Amino acid sequence: MTDSKYFTTTKKGEIFELKAELNSDKKEKKKEAVKKVIASMTVGKDVSALFPDVVNCMQTDNLELKKLVYLYLMNYAKSQPDMAIMAVNTFVKDCEDPNPLIRALAVRTMGCIRVDKITEYLCEPLRKCLKDEDPYVRKTAAVCVAKLHDINAQLVEDQGFLDTLKDLISDSNPMVVANAVAALSEIAESHPSSNLLDLNPQSINKLLTALNECTEWGQIFILDCLANYTPKDDREAQSICERVTPRLSHANSAVVLSAVKVLMKFMEMLSKDLDYYSTLLKKLAPPLVTLLSAEPELQYVALRNINLIVQKRPEILKHEMKVFFVKYNDPIYVKLEKLDIMIRLASQANIAQVLAELKEYATEVDVDFVRKAVRAIGRCAIKVEQSAERCVSTLLDLIQTKVNYVVQEAIVVIKDIFRKYPNKYESVIATLCENLDSLDEPEARAAMIWIVGEYAERIDNADELLESFLEGFHDESTQVQLQLLTAIVKLFLKKPTETQELVQQVLSLATQDSDNPDLRDRGYIYWRLLSTDPVAAKEVVLAEKPLISEETDLIEPTLLDELICYIGTLASVYHKPPSAFVEGGRGVVHKSLPPRTASSESTESPEAAPTGAPSAEQADVIPPQGDLLGDLLNLDLGPPVSGPPLATTSVQMGPVDLLGGGLDSLMGDESEGITGTNFTAPPAAVPATLGAPMGSGLNDLFDLNSGVGSLSGSYVAPKAVWLPAMKAKGLEISGTFTRQVGSITMDLQLTNKALQAMTDFAIQFNRNSFGLAPAAPLQVHAPLSPNQTVEISLPLSSVGSVMKMEPLNNLQVAVKNNIDVFYFSTLYSLHILFVEDGKMDRQMFLATWKDIPNENEAQFQIRDCPLNSEAVSTKLQSSNIFTVARRTVEGQDMLYQSLKLTNGIWVLAELRVQPGNPSLTLSLKCRAPEVSQHVHQAYETILKN
Repeated sequence: MTDSKYFTTTKKGEIFELKAELNSDKKEKKKEAVKKVIASMTVGKDVSALFPDVVNCMQTDNLELKKLVYLYLMNYAKSQPDMAIMAVNTFVKDCEDPNPLIRALAVRTMGCIRVDKITEYLCEPLRKCLKDEDPYVRKTAAVCVAKLHDINAQLVEDQGFLDTLKDLISDSNPMVVANAVAALSEIAESHPSSNLLDLNPQSINKLLTALNECTEWGQIFILDCLANYTPKDDREAQSICERVTPRLSHANSAVVLSAVKVLMKFMEMLSKDLDYYSTLLKKLAPPLVTLLSAEPELQYVALRNINLIVQKRPEILKHEMKVFFVKYNDPIYVKLEKLDIMIRLASQANIAQVLAELKEYATEVDVDFVRKAVRAIGRCAIKVEQSAERCVSTLLDLIQTKVNYVVQEAIVVIKDIFRKYPNKYESVIATLCENLDSLDEPEARAAMIWIVGEYAERIDNADELLESFLEGFHDESTQVQLQLLTAIVKLFLKKPTETQELVQQVLSLATQDSDNPDLRDRGYIYWRLLSTDPVAAKEVVLAEKPLISEETDLIEPTLLDELICYIGTLASVYHKPPSAFVEGGRGVVHKSLPPRTASSESTESPEAAPTGAPSAEQADVIPPQGDLLGDLLNLDLGPPVSGPPLATTSVQMGPVDLLGGGLDSLMGDESEGITGTNFTAPPAAVPATLGAPMGSGLNDLFDLNSGVGSLSGSYVAPKAVWLPAMKAKGLEISGTFTRQVGSITMDLQLTNKALQAMTDFAIQFNRNSFGLAPAAPLQVHAPLSPNQTVEISLPLSSVGSVMKMEPLNNLQVAVKNNIDVFYFSTLYSLHILFVEDGKMDRQMFLATWKDIPNENEAQFQIRDCPLNSEAVSTKLQSSNIFTVARRTVEGQDMLYQSLKLTNGIWVLAELRVQPGNPSLTLSLKCRAPEVSQHVHQAYETILKN
């Protein structure tokens, strides 16, 4: 009889009966009772009252009974920690049992009991099992270390288990190696800073040897570990690729994808001229094609990964177009994904085949799929210019079918074709206008309105067509309303005499009868432009439009490189980095492809270029984005603390709320309304524009460097990368701080590494130790195009809100653009805060030095500084550290110096310079002693640069 009988009883008083049976002398009865207990536990009954009785059954030679008791123990140990200690002796005993299965079972269960009290008792048995003669026990013990580390990381480190785990990587048994790698990888993920998996060519060789003999899951662990290794040169990368390639023919798709990940990553380091490179490309195609013959769910995962691979290296699958043709019985999610890849692989060589296939799909019954197929025809036209004519005639054939949703999709894509190839296919407009009445979807209506407005001069009855849309203006979606407003203004500029009434009507509908702010704003802008300067209106509204690009849905390069490192994981299915969907971000490490070596084409990957040493120093003080969010979302947005105006500017800027979204307040109160001759809208609604005083002020602000740099020789640190492009959706920010003639400047370099232009920049600082805040808005005068870099000098004031930071010189910054708000933090050297009037007179210096308590004195050594006292004094004075007095004692030059910070804190210094000795001794006294360490760092920075 099967074990199902244990799940059928629900008698009252059952616990007492079970208690009696568990304490029975008969072994068979005991086993039956434990099975009943486990059955009750499985269906959710509370049988924790039987804990001591079940634990007593542990003392048995019967493996089945022991397994059942261990199962019970794992479940209830947490709720009964005091009782669970009773089982410790048995564990210790079982770990020395002659039967390796029992030893392994004991060590596995120990790892699953998450009770702090017990863990320390388990260290000794675990140590023995890690060195057990049987590989089955060793591999189980390796995983147990990772579990124990999750419960009590400190204990595992103190007991030296991590070193034992590292030794297991050299084990003779491949499964032990695989489990050791899996355990170390798991531990390393929760401690990204620790260098646990210290991979070197020797250990990589051991892993590759074990790879051939492991089980499939062992192979996945090893391959994932290999993917985290960066070979020292292209020769080593090629050698690893050669030994990983056989995994591509494995039956398990997870092994195949892990192998593809390793190869895709290491191919970055291989030169494209190598014969091996082209061989590898050929070898990668068959396993990816084979994945598409699996069941639909696996196919979908494979297709999502192939989508990334095709974007990175389209040449791998360029001859495999046919395998992506859709089968009639494919589920919709597979069909849509295949369609996407077909477009990515479309080229002049295969476009005829692709178009024939797409035309076929457009007659299917599945509406979503048909829509996507029609869109795909349009994308082919934009991508492969030679096929555009064929695509347009295919779309016209589809419009003739008069199937409503096909017609609407066709009109949307024809609009894009007009944008890509102006003045080429406008002959089809008549056919489009015939289908005007059948359009009921916002996107199609908006596309048709755009076509009518754009080509109004070619359409005789354009005004009637647009007027027909205007009748139900308030029932239309925002998208259609905005398009209609623009189209009628275009029509008015092309045929002013016939359409004056129409334009009045639409402007009045948009500005007075609408409650949509976007529509109202656009209406007012057009109204003003038309009423004040029709010539300017013509230049703005009828301006030449840029041609649209072929691939608008490509993943941006920095994100794509990161996703390639996550092939075969959830990130590759979502097409998002793990930090976007893993809660708390624990254990999420940003990965990137290795840089190309000197022998390969270094020009291909701009991201791979070294960013200079300073960024490495900065990296360890910048907290992760999560830490900054809390502070920056609570930014104090009140007015700045009153203080002396900044010498460099005549304009006082109010603070900007970056996170509120609207940046209209950026202009302050300096605005003047523009009044037009026929403009009758209420004045409150007039958007502010920039007046003249503001303009002149900004010219002063951003012209700081002209004629100033030569006056002061204050030290300027080299620019460091503060915000890498990977963390800011393609925006890279580098910068440094300077002090020139009483004013502090943040010199920024913004680089756009994304695929789209960036606009609407603004900046905001969190409260900080010295009240640093922007003294003017962040001005990027033109959109920042892809691959463009712009240099900006942002003047800073030191009268902002104050909050003590850790460390003191930490500055947290939020930068906003049209894409998102990004956060970073950086450290500034304190010398930028040393003011020009920081020289004390001698009497005052002496009195203050005596007045500051001795415990506030700090002493530092400045090594490797072979300057004499004269040179030291001159160098420091250029950064506002003034020598008050100088004397020579026993052959040593003593410099007595003073400096003053922007917040009024004085720092007094005694600097001993011994001729011929490159070490200087610096003693600092200050009423705020926490500043001393940072002043010492400033001394080091100035003297050594």
